[in-house]
Amino acid sequence: MTSVVGVKFKDAGKVYYFSPGDVEAEPGDNVIVETARGLEFGRVTMGRMEVADEEIVSPLKSIIRRATEKDCRRHKENLAKKERALEICQEKIEAHGLEMKLIDVEYTFDNSKVVFYFTAEGRVDFRELVKDLASVFRMRIELRQIGVRDEAKMLGGVGNCGRGLCCSTWLSDFQPVSIKMAKVQNLSLNPSKISGICGRLMCCLKFENDVYTALKKGMPQTGERIKTPDGMAVVTDVNILENIIKTRLVLEEGSKEKNIEEKLSTEFYCYGKEEIKRLGKKDGGKGRKKRDDDLSELDGELLKEIKELMKD
Repeated sequence: MTSVVGVKFKDAGKVYYFSPGDVEAEPGDNVIVETARGLEFGRVTMGRMEVADEEIVSPLKSIIRRATEKDCRRHKENLAKKERALEICQEKIEAHGLEMKLIDVEYTFDNSKVVFYFTAEGRVDFRELVKDLASVFRMRIELRQIGVRDEAKMLGGVGNCGRGLCCSTWLSDFQPVSIKMAKVQNLSLNPSKISGICGRLMCCLKFENDVYTALKKGMPQTGERIKTPDGMAVVTDVNILENIIKTRLVLEEGSKEKNIEEKLSTEFYCYGKEEIKRLGKKDGGKGRKKRDDDLSELDGELLKEIKELMKD
């Protein structure tokens, strides 16, 4: 076990572990820490605790000191310089005719390096751009290409739900999202309904998936025959969150051999999953996994859009 302190450099950023050493730092304290790119200004979000050695990324860097008023002023000055740095870099990008979209800029705490973040469709030869920027800023220049998810996280925005984007407000790490998660949640495979402003599958599909998966256990599928307190019934709809199984009762059994159609009640009856008894999974469970993962039932244009959403 190793004694560590959790530090964040951005409000919705990842938590990094640092060795507290002799520094007494509590959650909410601003600190100066040693990182791979030099000294950085961060905020303690997790107090001193013991973690397993395998959770540590070696070498474990240390907290140098609690931030002083002078450190806080320097941090604010670095943030204030961002706007001008963005303007200069954008001018240089246009001058060189580069096909890249400038997203953000970040000064290291000690002003030894400035990092520019950008997006682009492919590879960009920015060697001449780096030379021009180095002559202006008189410090080391780093240009870092990021993805569309990272762009949304940096710029922020409002999601389909009307709230601030999860990635920019509280979600620290991106998790893989699959189309199967949308199916588990009974969502329409309409790209406009299941994609975020970044143009990829919504992150909330991932962190809501565990709840839907747990609630779905024991729930029948649409079209499945079940036994209810009122007799045999056929499932017409399932509401996972409200635990409501909508059915039509079987009034008369059908027979293919005698060419007799099954008669169902015109009225609908609703039950909870604890009230019904399943007679066996539809299709005996065969082919279910294939249906969950297979997108072959989608038409060409929709399939193309869905695959675009599933890119990393």
